[in-house]
Amino acid sequence: MRKGGSVESTGVEPFFIYRHQQKEKKVRDLNIKIVDLRGKFKRPRLKKVRMSADAMLKALLGSKHTVNMDLRANLKQVKKEVKEEDKQLRDVGDWRKNIEDKSDRKKMFD
Repeated sequence: MRKGGSVESTGVEPFFIYRHQQKEKKVRDLNIKIVDLRGKFKRPRLKKVRMSADAMLKALLGSKHTVNMDLRANLKQVKKEVKEEDKQLRDVGDWRKNIEDKSDRKKMFD
């Protein structure tokens, strides 16, 4: 054996080093090919598709889906509270009934 940094001093045979270098070169070449292929093909933009809930379930489940889905059936019922102010506005009714009240306003503009 020689002294220094020679291949024989490391205990690794030159054949294995050569084989390893060839494999590394092959990996680099394949990586370059992959990068080139990525650039060639452009992905198409996806189009927005409108689909009802029934159509979507039919597409996903196929012929198994026969029941129409009513989304409003699961909603909770809410009682509407009527405020007193709203009642008063409804009681006033048509403005033509209160013409006497409006006549004072007309005099203000004359």
